[in-house]
Amino acid sequence: MISVKLHELGLMDYQEAWEYQETLFSEKLATKTANRELHSEHQIPIAHDLLVVEHPPVYTLGKSGKESHLLLDQMALSDKGIKYYKINRGGDITFHGPGQLVAYPILDLEQLRTDIHWYMRSLEEVVIATLAEFSIVGERYPGFTGVWLDADKENARKICAMGVRTSRWVTMHGIALNINTELDYFSHIVPCGIDDKAVTSMSAEKGGDLNFAEVSAAFIRQFAKIFDVEIV
Repeated sequence: MISVKLHELGLMDYQEAWEYQETLFSEKLATKTANRELHSEHQIPIAHDLLVVEHPPVYTLGKSGKESHLLLDQMALSDKGIKYYKINRGGDITFHGPGQLVAYPILDLEQLRTDIHWYMRSLEEVVIATLAEFSIVGERYPGFTGVWLDADKENARKICAMGVRTSRWVTMHGIALNINTELDYFSHIVPCGIDDKAVTSMSAEKGGDLNFAEVSAAFIRQFAKIFDVEIV
């Protein structure tokens, strides 16, 4: 069974976590390049990592996003203490902040399954299974990524955003699950470029804050189960 090293990073600045991801990501790519010159019995094993983190308030804009989807200017961002980064994942703009579980799997899909669609749907399934442990019914919404509640109804609302980057089958970036997230932050953006759907959190759905550590543990457990890996 493939082992995935867990990094529980606590509350970490977005830039610092991004640089940490990039370091692990680049190391994997370098190892894959080196292995091309080696016979199979001498190849260097490629490690897998799962980073679990919270961030101070920050908006991030993906490669396919529109800057107009950020509804605050730089002065307003400074006044509210929110950082803003243009980053190299897919997707549009989203928010990260305290009370939100952010997970960055840095995996070599050549050791799992070389199928980006499978990878994205598996990440969604991890979140759906995690929500189910807390009696929340998460769903996929055809045409959109991430996890939603009441996806087939007028009051469809997003509870988990997702955006990834891959190169030579190595992944980075990942998912953001709203647990006890302050939802007012989403009113200053067009979340994921979708202007006619609401955003929600587990606490909003349950009527009170949840134990963040319990949700995080459930997510890690479901990640191991659905990807069929060992968390170490």
